[in-house]
Amino acid sequence: MAEFRERRRVPRTPIAGELGARARSTLDVRLLDLSAFGARIEHLDLLRPGSACAFELPPSIGALILSARIIHSSVVGAAPTREGERQLRYQSGLVFTGITADQQTTLESALEKLTSRGSSRNTRFSM
Repeated sequence: MAEFRERRRVPRTPIAGELGARARSTLDVRLLDLSAFGARIEHLDLLRPGSACAFELPPSIGALILSARIIHSSVVGAAPTREGERQLRYQSGLVFTGITADQQTTLESALEKLTSRGSSRNTRFSM
């Protein structure tokens, strides 16, 4: 069997349960995994690859707003709406851009919190 080779610069920390975050100031997302360089999120509105956004971690793991760029986005399913229709569900990969030393320290602290508690929190970011 061929050995899988990780292509990321650093490993990502998987997020169990539902830990919310925010991409753009109005889009609530579910954080799927997080690393020192980026994140993978799930959401209901389209994020176009190549576009920039502000990414906000929830206060429960260390309130932090980072500049990010969408590197990929794909449809992974559909979710029912209150009206009984179906809305597309997306997963997107983000890369953080222009991180300051203070932001990096806060992000590393958030990653430590997630790793130490098993990231089993079941919370979504709410406005």
